[in-house]
Amino acid sequence: MFKFTTLLLSALLLSSCVLTKVVTVPMRVGGAVISIVPVVGEGIDEAIDEAADVIDAVPI
Repeated sequence: MFKFTTLLLSALLLSSCVLTKVVTVPMRVGGAVISIVPVVGEGIDEAIDEAADVIDAVPI
């Protein structure tokens, strides 16, 4: 019974937006860290945020 419950909960967590958040949250954190670099940091952060937004919009 425990294995079935664990499998069911794993399937629910890996569905829809949770899976995309696993990918995009580290991207956004990395972009925030890079944004402190003078001159080019903001541009890179904006590009990473745009890419993360596209990944979040993927209909899984």
